[in-house]
Amino acid sequence: MDQPPAPEPSTAPGEPQVIALVDDDRNILTTVSIALQSEGFATRLYSDGAAALKALLENPPDLAVCDIKMPRMDGFELLRQLRAKSALPLIFLTSKDEEPDEALGLALGADDYITKPFSQRLLVARIRAILRRSDFVRAAAGEAQNEAQPEPIRRGRLTMDPLRHEVTWAGQPVSLTVTEFLILEALASRPGVIRTRNQLMDAAYDDDVFVDDRTVDSHIKRLRRKFRAADPDFAAIETLYGAGYSFADG
Repeated sequence: MDQPPAPEPSTAPGEPQVIALVDDDRNILTTVSIALQSEGFATRLYSDGAAALKALLENPPDLAVCDIKMPRMDGFELLRQLRAKSALPLIFLTSKDEEPDEALGLALGADDYITKPFSQRLLVARIRAILRRSDFVRAAAGEAQNEAQPEPIRRGRLTMDPLRHEVTWAGQPVSLTVTEFLILEALASRPGVIRTRNQLMDAAYDDDVFVDDRTVDSHIKRLRRKFRAADPDFAAIETLYGAGYSFADG
């Protein structure tokens, strides 16, 4: 089923981008809103999913950050109904950290998934990365008749489409978060070349966001798990102990 087109940004040029925050925890709404406003964003706050859905459709922001466990309508149902009409970028922000919840959220069309407790700097970095990608998609769509669009990355059984943020392995779709996509893209762009953890961090995070080596290792572990769900024999991401990781496209 084709996904609806991304909505045009509601903000005029020169105005701050608008982030909608949806969470029944008012303390989180307040603290995240203050953090985003200090970074130059405007915010709209909603404490339940049903009210948020109506507002997101009638007056779309540039991006939504949404909890999963909420009264009246949970985050999954909100996203399911939202995706029937809109491709508005959305990040799940939730205390649930089980793999099935992440897989369901991404399958429904979430752009990223961040668990509580979370780093506000990391959330801001993810928001900016997704907004940059959304701007790129809109610009590419507008210029499609004049310029060739970027070609997907094809490495053996792997296909990555940066324009649409789509990944397949041997024809089977694999749902990745933005962070996972950027790490895989850094590896697959130069097969066989060893990428250090620092290089992968630079590819996936803004310069002012600190993450340690274990964070990158965790992302690699999750990438492997997702690809092995599509192919139990997946072994394209190789570990070079003491050096880093590489991608084998054979």
